[in-house]
Amino acid sequence: MQAMILAAGLGTRLQPVTDTIPKALVPVATKGGGEKPLLEIQLEKMRQYGISRVVVNVHHFSGQVKAFISDYLESNNFPLHICISDESDRLLDTGGAIRKARSLFKPGEPVLVHNVDILSDLDLARFFNQHDPAIHLATLPVSRRETSRQLLFDRQWNLAGWINRADGRTKFVEGRSPSDDHSMRAFTGIQVVSPRILEWMDQWPDVFPIIDFYLWASSKGVVRGVDIPGLQITDIGKPDSLRNTVI
Repeated sequence: MQAMILAAGLGTRLQPVTDTIPKALVPVATKGGGEKPLLEIQLEKMRQYGISRVVVNVHHFSGQVKAFISDYLESNNFPLHICISDESDRLLDTGGAIRKARSLFKPGEPVLVHNVDILSDLDLARFFNQHDPAIHLATLPVSRRETSRQLLFDRQWNLAGWINRADGRTKFVEGRSPSDDHSMRAFTGIQVVSPRILEWMDQWPDVFPIIDFYLWASSKGVVRGVDIPGLQITDIGKPDSLRNTVI
């Protein structure tokens, strides 16, 4: 299994903490009374589930993230290969970040993509195995989490649209409409991407959001949602979540 950790964000919601460190290195309290950086938490979880190759994109205080990864690998003796996708010159959003990192992925294999600031109890290996690269362009674990932005799925759990409940904005896959029967679920910041969809990204600008891309791709193939009842998701990008989380 291979993965990409999205660690390049500015972490503006976590200021002033992120005025001096990147979001990826924001410390989370542990039950033993210590602290552990977000990136270390994600790397440990991925090793736990058998992921042996990880790409990490960097931008905000990129040098600190690179130094952390170097020290992490030097201090731990395990078979984990970590590659850096450097976005120091320009932040590319999720879609652009995945495309830029394409050459660092193992060819022909799906990629688990995971936001660095999302903590969950998701079984990564089990979820990864629910993705069929011959059928699915991408597979997204979704939940009933309360957030203004929600994805819309048809009865077969194929992506059909997106809605922002705060301002009423909507976006639909070509051929779909608000009158269709949809299930509303929250995106988790986790996804598995098939290798064949990566080439389609060449048609897009350098910087683009992944959900817009998925809505476009869904008119050509299957972007599938996997509803996971009871899935526990914590967005550490929010100050209250950071203060109240102990792992």
